[in-house]
Amino acid sequence: QVQLVESGGGLVQPGGSLRLSCAASGGTFSIAAMGWYRQNPGKQRELVARITGGYRTTYADSVKGRFTISRDNALNTVYLQMNTLKPEDTAVYYCKEDLIGRTYWGQGTQVTVSS
Repeated sequence: QVQLVESGGGLVQPGGSLRLSCAASGGTFSIAAMGWYRQNPGKQRELVARITGGYRTTYADSVKGRFTISRDNALNTVYLQMNTLKPEDTAVYYCKEDLIGRTYWGQGTQVTVSS
């Protein structure tokens, strides 16, 4: 059973930076596609960034040039470096793993961008 544990969320001022981490266990991490999604109350969960097992990346238009997704297969961890944060980036951020046709989600970590 795959388990995902996110960390690194918190309160940051506009223009600041945060790095989210998602540690995976229980699966073959190196071949999994990993993604970061975010959600606000009453809204749909949306893709922020995704990285495949082959290191191909995809980003939402709203975060291109500001966020960077990366992975460390030796540590079974995926990261989301978030720079130049804006108030509209405020959300609960979730880690997702797609592995051999199955999907797994973490519990989420809150990111709040406010002065």
